Amino acid sequence: MNTKHLVTVACAAAFCGGVWAAENANANAAVEVEEESSSLSDYVSIEAGIALDSKYLSYGVVDNNDPIVTPSACITFFDWMFVGFDAIFDVTPYGRKRIDGERVYMNRGGRYQEFDPYVGIAHAFSPEDCEYLPTTVEFSLDYCYEYHPESMGKVWGEHSQFITLEVGLPDLWLEPKFTYERDIDRDNGTYLNLELGHTFSLIDGESEDDDPVLSLRPSVGQGFGNGQRVGYYLWKENDEPLDHSGLMDTCIKLELAWNFCEYFTLSGYVAYSDFLFDRQIRQASRYYEAHGKWDESYNFICGLALNFAF
Repeated sequence: MNTKHLVTVACAAAFCGGVWAAENANANAAVEVEEESSSLSDYVSIEAGIALDSKYLSYGVVDNNDPIVTPSACITFFDWMFVGFDAIFDVTPYGRKRIDGERVYMNRGGRYQEFDPYVGIAHAFSPEDCEYLPTTVEFSLDYCYEYHPESMGKVWGEHSQFITLEVGLPDLWLEPKFTYERDIDRDNGTYLNLELGHTFSLIDGESEDDDPVLSLRPSVGQGFGNGQRVGYYLWKENDEPLDHSGLMDTCIKLELAWNFCEYFTLSGYVAYSDFLFDRQIRQASRYYEAHGKWDESYNFICGLALNFAF
Protein backbone atom coordinates (compact mmCIF):
# COMPACT_ATOMS: atom_id res chain seq x y z
CA MET A 1 0.00 0.00 0.00
CA ASN A 2 1.56 3.37 -0.99
CA THR A 3 1.63 6.43 1.21
CA LYS A 4 -1.29 8.11 -0.54
CA HIS A 5 -3.54 5.13 0.03
CA LEU A 6 -2.35 4.83 3.64
CA VAL A 7 -3.28 8.45 4.35
CA THR A 8 -6.69 7.94 2.75
CA VAL A 9 -7.40 4.83 4.83
CA ALA A 10 -6.23 6.58 8.00
CA CYS A 11 -8.46 9.58 7.34
CA ALA A 12 -11.46 7.33 6.64
CA ALA A 13 -10.81 5.35 9.81
CA ALA A 14 -10.47 8.52 11.81
CA PHE A 15 -13.73 9.87 10.38
CA CYS A 16 -15.64 6.63 11.11
CA GLY A 17 -14.21 6.52 14.59
CA GLY A 18 -15.27 10.10 15.20
CA VAL A 19 -18.78 9.38 13.99
CA TRP A 20 -19.01 6.27 16.17
CA ALA A 21 -17.69 8.16 19.19
CA ALA A 22 -20.17 10.99 18.63
CA GLU A 23 -23.09 8.59 18.27
CA ASN A 24 -21.97 6.64 21.35
CA ALA A 25 -21.64 9.87 23.31
CA ASN A 26 -25.13 10.97 22.22
CA ALA A 27 -26.56 7.58 23.21
CA ASN A 28 -24.89 7.73 26.60
CA ALA A 29 -26.14 11.28 27.07
CA ALA A 30 -29.69 10.20 26.16
CA VAL A 31 -29.49 7.38 28.69
CA GLU A 32 -28.18 9.78 31.32
CA VAL A 33 -30.95 12.27 30.56
CA GLU A 34 -33.54 9.48 30.75
CA GLU A 35 -32.10 8.29 34.04
CA GLU A 36 -32.05 11.81 35.40
CA SER A 37 -35.66 12.43 34.31
CA SER A 38 -36.99 9.52 36.39
CA SER A 39 -37.58 10.34 40.03
CA LEU A 40 -39.28 8.98 43.13
CA SER A 41 -42.51 10.74 42.18
CA ASP A 42 -42.75 8.49 39.10
CA TYR A 43 -43.24 5.49 41.37
CA VAL A 44 -44.67 6.87 44.61
CA SER A 45 -47.32 9.52 45.24
CA ILE A 46 -48.30 10.92 48.62
CA GLU A 47 -51.55 12.51 49.73
CA ALA A 48 -52.36 13.95 53.14
CA GLY A 49 -55.05 16.21 54.50
CA ILE A 50 -57.07 17.47 57.39
CA ALA A 51 -60.82 18.10 57.31
CA LEU A 52 -63.32 19.82 59.59
CA ASP A 53 -66.96 18.73 59.37
CA SER A 54 -69.86 20.33 61.20
CA LYS A 55 -71.37 16.88 61.92
CA TYR A 56 -70.42 13.24 61.55
CA LEU A 57 -72.95 11.19 59.57
CA SER A 58 -72.93 7.42 59.08
CA TYR A 59 -75.19 6.39 56.20
CA GLY A 60 -77.27 9.52 56.78
CA VAL A 61 -77.75 9.12 60.55
CA VAL A 62 -75.97 11.33 63.08
CA ASP A 63 -73.14 9.75 65.03
CA ASN A 64 -71.93 13.11 66.30
CA ASN A 65 -74.02 16.26 66.08
CA ASP A 66 -71.00 18.45 66.89
CA PRO A 67 -67.93 19.18 64.74
CA ILE A 68 -65.22 16.59 64.12
CA VAL A 69 -61.66 16.82 62.78
CA THR A 70 -60.38 14.13 60.39
CA PRO A 71 -56.67 13.87 59.53
CA SER A 72 -55.74 11.43 56.76
CA ALA A 73 -52.76 10.21 54.74
CA CYS A 74 -52.25 7.84 51.81
CA ILE A 75 -49.25 6.55 49.84
CA THR A 76 -49.71 5.06 46.35
CA PHE A 77 -47.08 2.84 44.72
CA PHE A 78 -46.69 2.51 40.93
CA ASP A 79 -50.14 4.05 40.43
CA TRP A 80 -51.66 0.75 41.58
CA MET A 81 -51.31 -0.15 45.26
CA PHE A 82 -52.10 2.20 48.14
CA VAL A 83 -51.97 2.18 51.93
CA GLY A 84 -53.26 4.85 54.28
CA PHE A 85 -55.40 5.80 57.25
CA ASP A 86 -58.20 8.10 58.39
CA ALA A 87 -58.75 9.18 62.00
CA ILE A 88 -61.74 10.95 63.54
CA PHE A 89 -61.31 13.33 66.48
CA ASP A 90 -64.22 14.61 68.56
CA VAL A 91 -63.74 18.24 69.60
CA THR A 92 -66.65 18.51 72.09
CA PRO A 93 -68.06 16.46 75.02
CA TYR A 94 -71.08 15.57 72.90
CA GLY A 95 -70.57 11.82 73.28
CA ARG A 96 -71.12 11.89 77.06
CA LYS A 97 -74.69 10.74 77.62
CA ARG A 98 -76.77 8.07 79.33
CA ILE A 99 -79.42 5.73 77.96
CA ASP A 100 -81.92 4.32 80.48
CA GLY A 101 -79.73 5.58 83.31
CA GLU A 102 -76.63 3.73 82.11
CA ARG A 103 -73.63 5.57 80.67
CA VAL A 104 -72.94 3.97 77.29
CA TYR A 105 -70.96 6.82 75.74
CA MET A 106 -67.99 8.57 77.30
CA ASN A 107 -66.73 12.15 77.01
CA ARG A 108 -64.79 12.09 73.74
CA GLY A 109 -63.90 15.78 73.67
CA GLY A 110 -60.38 16.22 72.29
CA ARG A 111 -59.97 12.44 71.78
CA TYR A 112 -60.04 10.30 68.71
CA GLN A 113 -63.16 8.20 68.34
CA GLU A 114 -62.13 6.15 65.34
CA PHE A 115 -58.96 5.03 63.55
CA ASP A 116 -59.25 3.43 60.09
CA PRO A 117 -56.09 1.97 58.49
CA TYR A 118 -56.63 0.58 54.99
CA VAL A 119 -54.82 -1.03 52.07
CA GLY A 120 -55.95 -1.64 48.52
CA ILE A 121 -55.44 -1.35 44.79
CA ALA A 122 -56.68 1.33 42.40
CA HIS A 123 -56.12 2.32 38.80
CA ALA A 124 -57.64 4.29 35.93
CA PHE A 125 -58.01 2.58 32.55
CA SER A 126 -58.38 4.85 29.52
CA PRO A 127 -59.36 3.97 25.92
CA GLU A 128 -55.65 4.31 25.10
CA ASP A 129 -54.91 1.44 27.48
CA CYS A 130 -57.72 -0.75 26.18
CA GLU A 131 -59.32 -0.23 22.78
CA TYR A 132 -62.58 -1.85 23.95
CA LEU A 133 -63.23 0.87 26.54
CA PRO A 134 -65.45 3.71 25.29
CA THR A 135 -64.38 5.99 28.16
CA THR A 136 -62.02 6.11 31.14
CA VAL A 137 -62.88 3.71 33.97
CA GLU A 138 -61.55 4.27 37.50
CA PHE A 139 -61.73 1.52 40.10
CA SER A 140 -60.49 0.90 43.61
CA LEU A 141 -60.76 -2.09 45.94
CA ASP A 142 -59.66 -1.79 49.55
CA TYR A 143 -59.75 -3.47 52.95
CA CYS A 144 -60.27 -1.28 56.04
CA TYR A 145 -60.04 -2.11 59.74
CA GLU A 146 -62.25 0.18 61.82
CA TYR A 147 -60.86 0.59 65.33
CA HIS A 148 -62.64 2.33 68.23
CA PRO A 149 -60.91 3.14 71.53
CA GLU A 150 -62.43 2.34 74.90
CA SER A 151 -63.51 5.97 75.24
CA MET A 152 -66.28 5.21 72.76
CA GLY A 153 -68.15 3.24 75.42
CA LYS A 154 -70.35 0.17 74.97
CA VAL A 155 -72.40 1.23 71.97
CA TRP A 156 -69.65 2.01 69.45
CA GLY A 157 -66.70 0.39 71.21
CA GLU A 158 -66.60 -2.69 68.99
CA HIS A 159 -64.27 -2.87 66.01
CA SER A 160 -65.10 -3.96 62.49
CA GLN A 161 -63.67 -4.71 59.05
CA PHE A 162 -64.85 -3.52 55.65
CA ILE A 163 -64.35 -4.38 51.99
CA THR A 164 -65.10 -1.46 49.65
CA LEU A 165 -65.27 -1.42 45.85
CA GLU A 166 -65.62 1.83 43.87
CA VAL A 167 -66.08 2.20 40.11
CA GLY A 168 -66.27 5.60 38.42
CA LEU A 169 -66.53 7.08 34.92
CA PRO A 170 -64.85 10.48 35.38
CA ASP A 171 -64.84 11.53 31.71
CA LEU A 172 -68.63 11.35 31.33
CA TRP A 173 -70.56 14.57 31.93
CA LEU A 174 -72.42 13.21 34.97
CA GLU A 175 -69.26 11.57 36.39
CA PRO A 176 -71.12 8.53 37.84
CA LYS A 177 -69.50 6.69 40.74
CA PHE A 178 -70.79 3.45 42.24
CA THR A 179 -69.72 2.25 45.70
CA TYR A 180 -70.17 -1.21 47.21
CA GLU A 181 -69.32 -1.62 50.91
CA ARG A 182 -69.49 -4.84 52.92
CA ASP A 183 -69.08 -5.08 56.69
CA ILE A 184 -67.44 -8.47 57.13
CA ASP A 185 -67.20 -8.44 60.92
CA ARG A 186 -69.82 -6.51 62.88
CA ASP A 187 -73.21 -6.75 61.15
CA ASN A 188 -72.35 -8.51 57.87
CA GLY A 189 -74.30 -5.73 56.19
CA THR A 190 -74.08 -4.36 52.67
CA TYR A 191 -74.35 -0.70 51.67
CA LEU A 192 -74.56 0.59 48.09
CA ASN A 193 -74.29 4.16 46.86
CA LEU A 194 -74.62 5.80 43.44
CA GLU A 195 -73.41 9.38 42.99
CA LEU A 196 -73.93 11.65 39.99
CA GLY A 197 -72.36 15.08 39.58
CA HIS A 198 -70.41 17.39 37.33
CA THR A 199 -67.28 19.48 37.84
CA PHE A 200 -67.50 23.01 36.44
CA SER A 201 -64.21 24.82 35.90
CA LEU A 202 -64.50 28.40 37.14
CA ILE A 203 -60.81 29.21 36.54
CA ASP A 204 -58.91 26.94 34.14
CA GLY A 205 -55.40 25.65 34.67
CA GLU A 206 -52.44 26.73 32.59
CA SER A 207 -52.91 23.83 30.15
CA GLU A 208 -55.65 21.41 29.18
CA ASP A 209 -54.03 18.62 31.25
CA ASP A 210 -53.91 20.72 34.42
CA ASP A 211 -56.66 20.62 37.02
CA PRO A 212 -58.80 23.76 37.28
CA VAL A 213 -57.51 26.42 39.63
CA LEU A 214 -61.06 26.92 40.91
CA SER A 215 -63.86 24.40 40.38
CA LEU A 216 -67.46 23.91 41.49
CA ARG A 217 -69.08 20.48 41.70
CA PRO A 218 -72.77 19.87 42.47
CA SER A 219 -73.68 16.22 43.08
CA VAL A 220 -76.42 13.96 44.35
CA GLY A 221 -75.94 10.54 45.92
CA GLN A 222 -78.39 7.80 46.88
CA GLY A 223 -77.64 5.01 49.35
CA PHE A 224 -79.19 1.56 49.74
CA GLY A 225 -78.81 -0.82 52.68
CA ASN A 226 -79.75 -4.45 53.11
CA GLY A 227 -81.58 -5.72 56.18
CA GLN A 228 -78.40 -6.29 58.21
CA ARG A 229 -77.00 -2.82 57.56
CA VAL A 230 -80.32 -1.02 58.23
CA GLY A 231 -81.05 -3.14 61.31
CA TYR A 232 -77.69 -2.38 62.91
CA TYR A 233 -78.10 1.39 62.65
CA LEU A 234 -81.86 1.91 62.79
CA TRP A 235 -84.39 0.68 65.34
CA LYS A 236 -88.15 0.71 65.65
CA GLU A 237 -89.96 2.68 68.31
CA ASN A 238 -90.28 -0.49 70.46
CA ASP A 239 -86.46 -0.84 70.57
CA GLU A 240 -86.35 -3.64 68.00
CA PRO A 241 -83.94 -3.53 65.03
CA LEU A 242 -85.52 -2.49 61.75
CA ASP A 243 -84.86 -5.63 59.70
CA HIS A 244 -85.83 -3.97 56.46
CA SER A 245 -83.78 -3.33 53.34
CA GLY A 246 -84.41 -0.19 51.31
CA LEU A 247 -83.24 3.17 50.07
CA MET A 248 -81.32 4.99 52.78
CA ASP A 249 -79.72 8.44 52.68
CA THR A 250 -80.09 10.91 49.84
CA CYS A 251 -77.30 13.50 49.85
CA ILE A 252 -77.30 16.70 47.78
CA LYS A 253 -73.89 18.40 47.91
CA LEU A 254 -72.15 21.47 46.52
CA GLU A 255 -68.33 21.50 46.62
CA LEU A 256 -65.86 24.30 45.84
CA ALA A 257 -62.16 23.46 45.34
CA TRP A 258 -59.28 25.94 45.04
CA ASN A 259 -55.85 24.70 43.87
CA PHE A 260 -54.00 27.71 45.23
CA CYS A 261 -50.51 26.27 44.59
CA GLU A 262 -48.88 23.25 42.97
CA TYR A 263 -49.33 20.78 45.80
CA PHE A 264 -52.11 22.17 48.00
CA THR A 265 -55.88 22.31 47.57
CA LEU A 266 -58.38 24.06 49.83
CA SER A 267 -61.97 22.86 49.49
CA GLY A 268 -65.32 23.40 51.15
CA TYR A 269 -68.80 21.94 50.87
CA VAL A 270 -72.39 22.32 51.99
CA ALA A 271 -74.81 19.40 51.88
CA TYR A 272 -78.35 18.33 52.67
CA SER A 273 -79.01 14.72 53.72
CA ASP A 274 -82.37 13.03 54.28
CA PHE A 275 -84.22 9.72 53.95
CA LEU A 276 -86.64 10.65 51.19
CA PHE A 277 -87.90 7.41 49.66
CA ASP A 278 -88.56 4.87 52.43
CA ARG A 279 -91.06 5.78 55.14
CA GLN A 280 -89.99 3.04 57.58
CA ILE A 281 -86.32 3.97 57.36
CA ARG A 282 -87.13 7.68 57.62
CA GLN A 283 -89.19 7.14 60.76
CA ALA A 284 -86.54 4.91 62.35
CA SER A 285 -83.83 7.49 61.69
CA ARG A 286 -85.67 9.92 63.98
CA TYR A 287 -85.22 7.54 66.94
CA TYR A 288 -81.48 7.19 66.33
CA GLU A 289 -80.66 10.44 68.10
CA ALA A 290 -83.59 10.41 70.51
CA HIS A 291 -81.16 10.72 73.44
CA GLY A 292 -78.97 13.30 71.74
CA LYS A 293 -79.44 16.75 70.25
CA TRP A 294 -81.25 15.87 67.01
CA ASP A 295 -84.31 13.75 66.32
CA GLU A 296 -85.13 14.62 62.70
CA SER A 297 -84.45 12.56 59.61
CA TYR A 298 -82.74 15.40 57.73
CA ASN A 299 -79.42 17.15 58.32
CA PHE A 300 -77.62 20.19 56.94
CA ILE A 301 -73.84 19.82 57.10
CA CYS A 302 -70.80 21.71 55.87
CA GLY A 303 -67.04 21.33 55.99
CA LEU A 304 -63.56 22.55 55.05
CA ALA A 305 -60.53 20.53 54.01
CA LEU A 306 -56.88 21.22 53.24
CA ASN A 307 -55.16 18.55 51.10
CA PHE A 308 -51.57 17.99 50.02
CA ALA A 309 -50.66 15.83 47.01
CA PHE A 310 -47.17 15.09 45.72
